[in-house]
Amino acid sequence: MPCNTKAPTIRWFYLTIGILSMLFAGILYSWSILKAPLADAFGWNASQLTMNFTLTMCFFCLGGVGGGLLARRLGTRLTIALGGALACIGFVLTARLDGSSLPMLYLSYGVITATGIGFAYNVVLSTVQAWFPDKKGICSGALLMGFGASSLVLGSLADALIQNPAVGWRAAFLCLGVAIGIVLVAAALLIRLPAPGTVLPQPKAAANRVQEDFEAADYTTGQMLRRFTFWRAFLCIIFLAAMGNTVISFAKDLSLSVGASAALSTTLVGVLAVCNGLGRILTGALFDTLGRRRTMLLANGAAILAALVTLLSVAVHSVPLCVAGLCITGISYGACPTISSAFTSSFYGAKYFSLNFSVMNFNLTGASFVATAASVLLTQTGGYAAPLVLLLVLAVAALALNLSIKRP
Repeated sequence: MPCNTKAPTIRWFYLTIGILSMLFAGILYSWSILKAPLADAFGWNASQLTMNFTLTMCFFCLGGVGGGLLARRLGTRLTIALGGALACIGFVLTARLDGSSLPMLYLSYGVITATGIGFAYNVVLSTVQAWFPDKKGICSGALLMGFGASSLVLGSLADALIQNPAVGWRAAFLCLGVAIGIVLVAAALLIRLPAPGTVLPQPKAAANRVQEDFEAADYTTGQMLRRFTFWRAFLCIIFLAAMGNTVISFAKDLSLSVGASAALSTTLVGVLAVCNGLGRILTGALFDTLGRRRTMLLANGAAILAALVTLLSVAVHSVPLCVAGLCITGISYGACPTISSAFTSSFYGAKYFSLNFSVMNFNLTGASFVATAASVLLTQTGGYAAPLVLLLVLAVAALALNLSIKRP
C-alpha cells in the first residue's frame, strides 16, 4: 500500500513537527523569566508567584489526563488545536492583567494556559511516538528535548522582548500566546496517527531480548494503576526527578555560595538547561540500545553521583566540583521524562499510552513537593548540605525501587 511505502519517510517529518510543537509548548517552564515583570509591575511577592507555578504544574498534569480522554472522543487533531487555542487565550488574558486581582493570574496562566499545554503535550507525544515502535526511546527523547530546550531558546527570546522598551512585557506575552497558538494549530493539521494497516519498522528481535523478558501487552489505565510495578516506578521517578527539580530552583545561589562569580553562576543556569535537554535525547538513545532496565539503572547512578558531587562541592567550596555536579544533575533530571514515557510505553503498551502516560506524568507534582521540603530544610539550616543529603537518600531509595522493577 502507498502509505506503507511512505511511512518510514513521513514519520521523520512528523517527528520534526512534534519537536517544534514541544519547543513552543515548553514555554511553560520559563516562568522564572515571565514572572519578573509581573512582580515589578504589580508588586506581587515571591510566594504569591510561586503558588502560580504550583498551580501551573497541577493543571499541566490534569490537562494531560484531559487530553488523553478528549483524544478518544474528538480525535488527536482537534485536541491539539484546542490545546493551542487555550494556551493562546491564557497568555492573552495574562497580558491584559491590571494587577487588581491575583486570582486572575492563577486562572489565566495557572489554569487556562497550563491546561492547554497539557492537552497538546500529551497528544503530540503519543501521536508521534506511534510512528516509532522501533525507536520509542529516541523518539520520546527528541520530543522531550524540545520541550526542555524551550526555557533556553524561547525563554531567552521572551526575556529579550520583555527587556526591550519598545516591546515590553504585555506585548511579549501577546506575541508568545499568538505564536504558541499558531504553531500548535498548524501541528494539529499536519500530524496524524498511522492509518490502520500501515507497516512500520519493528524492534529487532535482539533488541527486544535486551529490553524486556516478557510479552508486551496493552493495559488500560485502571489495570495499570492496579499493578504494584506502576507504583514502584512512579515513586522511583519522583525520587530521581527530585534532585533536578530541587537543584534547578537554587542553582545560581548554590554556585555563588561555593565561590563562583555572578557571571559564571548565571551561565551555569543555562548550562543546566542544556544538560537537561541532552539527558533527554541521550536517555532515549540508551533506552533503544541498552534496554529499559540498564538505562534506568544508569539514570539512577547519575542521580546518586550528582548528589554526591554537589554535596562534596558544598563541603569543600569547590567551583569545579559544583560545575560538574550541576552538569550531572541536568543530565540525570533530563532522563526522567524520557524514562517515564518509554517505560509507560514498553510496560503498558501503545493502545492506551496517551492516558497512561498522562497519569505517570503526575510524578512532576510529587517531585515538586520534595523540592518544597528541601527548600524548608535550606531555610531552617541556612546551608545546602541538609537538602542535598535528603536528595542523596532519596536517590539511593530510588535504586532499591529500581532493582525491584522486573515485569508489569
